[in-house]
Amino acid sequence: MNREECLVRTTAAPVARLATLSMVTDEIDLVPVTFSIVGESFVSAVDHKPKTTRELARLANVRAHGSVTALVDHWDDDWAQLWWVRLRGRAEVVDDMATAVARNAVDAMVAKYAQYREVRPAGPLIVVQLDHVRGWSAS
Repeated sequence: MNREECLVRTTAAPVARLATLSMVTDEIDLVPVTFSIVGESFVSAVDHKPKTTRELARLANVRAHGSVTALVDHWDDDWAQLWWVRLRGRAEVVDDMATAVARNAVDAMVAKYAQYREVRPAGPLIVVQLDHVRGWSAS
């Protein structure tokens, strides 16, 4: 798949797995996230789902290391329908939700997820500038 097809498939997918490098153990931390693609960026927000703390490890990891990978995939019992897209880039944490970048990202997530129409993500955001986009499709 070319970059454009990868981003089209990714945009429509409901969940991604975000990999960051742990600032504590130097091991990979992997979590499922909601997200949007805004231009050439992958964006995920801290939202209202129950959490032990809003100081999430993924935020600390991004602040410490910055390099992330996200994997978006589609599974089907019909293996001809399988595909995956891997997104890599430099990430930053955006705490100021009043910026145009933050507003555009949250608007994209609200448009994608019905749950966010009731309670908009309050942030912070992880914004990943996509350096590498690679995908595979069985068909």
